[in-house]
Amino acid sequence: MLKTATGTWLPAWVPKSTLTLSFLLMFCSIVQSATGGYDGSMLNGLNILPSYTDYFNLTPATTGLNTASVFIGSTLGTLVSGIMTDRLGRRPAIFWASVVTLVGIIIQTAAQNIAMFVVGRIILGIGSAISGVSSSVFLNETFPQKWRTWGAGMLNNFYYVGALIAAGVTLGTGQWQSTWAWRLPSLIQGIFSILCIVILPFVPESPRWLVHEGYYEAARESVAQTNSNGNLSDPVALAVYKEILDTLEWEKKEGRTMSPKEIIRTPTARKRLLIGMSAGPFSCIAGNIIASYYLGAELSTAGISDSTDQLKANVVLNVWCLACALTGTHLAASWGRKPTALISEVLLVICLFIIGGLSKMYADDPNNASDSLVYGNVAVMFLFQGFYSVAWTPLLYLYPPEVFSVRILSLLIPAPACAYSIRANGLAFSTLALNSLACVFVFIMPIGINNIGWKMYMVNGSWDIVIAVLIAVYWVETKGKTLEEIDAIFEGEKHSSVPDVEQVRKGQATLDVGVIEQQIQADTEVTQLK
Repeated sequence: MLKTATGTWLPAWVPKSTLTLSFLLMFCSIVQSATGGYDGSMLNGLNILPSYTDYFNLTPATTGLNTASVFIGSTLGTLVSGIMTDRLGRRPAIFWASVVTLVGIIIQTAAQNIAMFVVGRIILGIGSAISGVSSSVFLNETFPQKWRTWGAGMLNNFYYVGALIAAGVTLGTGQWQSTWAWRLPSLIQGIFSILCIVILPFVPESPRWLVHEGYYEAARESVAQTNSNGNLSDPVALAVYKEILDTLEWEKKEGRTMSPKEIIRTPTARKRLLIGMSAGPFSCIAGNIIASYYLGAELSTAGISDSTDQLKANVVLNVWCLACALTGTHLAASWGRKPTALISEVLLVICLFIIGGLSKMYADDPNNASDSLVYGNVAVMFLFQGFYSVAWTPLLYLYPPEVFSVRILSLLIPAPACAYSIRANGLAFSTLALNSLACVFVFIMPIGINNIGWKMYMVNGSWDIVIAVLIAVYWVETKGKTLEEIDAIFEGEKHSSVPDVEQVRKGQATLDVGVIEQQIQADTEVTQLK
């Protein structure tokens, strides 16, 4: 372990091994996705349990309120998440987000009525939103470039790890007759925040944040730790660090001359804003909300109404989705982000229309419905969730931070001094759109299923056709690029003189270590004088 400067109040003792550090970076960043996955699966289970629904005397409207209230908090938390992540530092923002999440979980667990339950979930949502933005930005900026797809993609894959744990816990407590049948699953939700707080002192701060704040030596050390086992003179580490220095210097210069009006007039900036923020809304309205929070109601429309069978289905569903999410991460790394999203979206459209048709057949004559119809419908529901997990689970927090750049900043935070805020605030903008839509959709889904049943699937399938067209036309591929190199795709030029990092890593380009060292020293001295 090596004590490392972090530029914040939160110290760090970092292991020398880049591989070990990569695992620690990933595990400390999973708090939002694992908590969110646990929350969705837990509510799936609780909405099936009579001990929960009877305790609060739930109706379709109050069921939606109890469930959707976490997204009210997420929407509020998103409004401050970018600012906190930039001003406090990536790691301190994750720390305080985890603390807020724990407070919400305690209140939720101790709830005596709907109002207290909703307040706890709103606070939980605030913490989850802040940790979601800060951890995603932190992981994308800090994780070794050669493994970034897997590292950032796995960030949201842990949604299903949390979901699987919750499914097992609710299945185990489902037969209890006391309120602890739902209180204990709620309390266990805090384990991910506690794990994050424990790991944070053993990972370095984001090198890009450190450079922006003027901590150049700490930033270089962070790059070396995350790319070359701490070797400061490694060509890959030097190339990464030089790209960061050059690109951030360019961003600051550009930020000092931009205004919100200029951003609105610029086609490239508008394109990056819309593409970057699209992943959040697209993933939200793709159709998974029905199975994520109202699996019991969905299975009932298919003909499976026994609560124990529904809880077992919840466990199996999450194992299946985790496997599909891991497959999707591999595809995003090998095929690319755009092809993975496009193929997944087309399969979702097909599944939704099939589910709608089979559910209609069951609804027309439930008493005479065959077993093959019932289980065929459930099988397609499982396929749908798997296809969703292939693309949207890994891409939700992988793609937006790759796309966002400084040119969108002025739209979000006009102050010239905040030139580097784009990645955190851009992701916050995407997450705000996601949570705002989720708040509405999670509330209306039980009402919609209750009122129009199978037609909800047809409506959702129609949305997904539009999404598939938008991805095919507008999305840009980012596979195999550093965050700085992705700028060149949109801007038409690279803002650093060093070769692409991947070329250096593969030996396709050489780097004169001595010359780069001199350039780094000169750049640092000039910047410090300014």
